[in-house]
Amino acid sequence: MIVDMHNHTPLCNHAEGSIEEYVLAAIKAKTAFFGFSDHAPMDFDPKYRMKFQEMKKYEKDVLAAQKKYANEIQILLAYEVDYLPGHMDERVLNADVDYLIGSIHFLEGWGFDNPEFIGKWEEQNIDEIWQKYFDTIKEMAESKLFDIVGHLDLIKVFKFMPKSDIVKMATPALLAIKEAGMVLELNVAGYRKKVQEPYPSKELLQKAYDLDIPITFSSDAHKPEQVAMYNDEIVALARDVGYTQCSYFIKRKKYFISF
Repeated sequence: MIVDMHNHTPLCNHAEGSIEEYVLAAIKAKTAFFGFSDHAPMDFDPKYRMKFQEMKKYEKDVLAAQKKYANEIQILLAYEVDYLPGHMDERVLNADVDYLIGSIHFLEGWGFDNPEFIGKWEEQNIDEIWQKYFDTIKEMAESKLFDIVGHLDLIKVFKFMPKSDIVKMATPALLAIKEAGMVLELNVAGYRKKVQEPYPSKELLQKAYDLDIPITFSSDAHKPEQVAMYNDEIVALARDVGYTQCSYFIKRKKYFISF
């Protein structure tokens, strides 16, 4: 991936490998812009994110790698922030970073993508849950707090698919994303999950292209060996839909590069 904006570190408590190992993997993959966007601290679900007191260490370590490898790759500093009203913290939202990824991992406190809580899917109306998810994506975009939309259709991770038209359900959210000037990430982590396709699906990506919503690329790596995995597949998908450029951010300003 020429641009790879969504990657983690062990501080989130569910990733492996050192920052340097991720950077070296990105250099090997000929990545030009590589972003660390680890899970931001929050007073909810602390098991799967860094602590507030670890923010300085995280930022210092990423910036040290940025300086060390400046002649080989542009390292970017960011956070992946859970959009969860009442729990987002100004220390994160106002951090001196290159960008913020806004993601939805919880619906009314339920971690729907966490295998620990997969049993709750059996209690749900699938179509209603999908609609609630995209309604929350819309709210997140309307908040205008973030630069990038994380894994647009993460709700499909376990392949509990709705009967309703997914593109129709997602269109109001996509319109809000466009209005907010946000970028949509093409996230390959879905290839590694039961659903075995990227986020978003080709159908949703085509709708985003039709709406002129810009894209970026993301490994969403939790191990160094996942960096740039499925690069060929995701680039081919983007080109097939019609995209020829992707975005990256420096100090919250959007830039474009051809791929």
